[in-house]
Amino acid sequence: MANSDMLTAYNVKTKEKNVPIQDAIVSRTAKGGYIAQGNDGKGNKLTALLSEAKALAAIKAGTAKQNW
Repeated sequence: MANSDMLTAYNVKTKEKNVPIQDAIVSRTAKGGYIAQGNDGKGNKLTALLSEAKALAAIKAGTAKQNW
């Protein structure tokens, strides 16, 4: 898996940037956007808004599961 396909998010609890999202699930929002939800491997939940291209690339690469 290439590093560019890895989804990352800001961890509000630990104030870390670019934390890799583990067990990522990509969903569609009510307005048609894409959102990735998962965890950081330490029990903290992570959420990130994504562009359509990045969301579909992560699903295709196998780093995230599709939820629609």
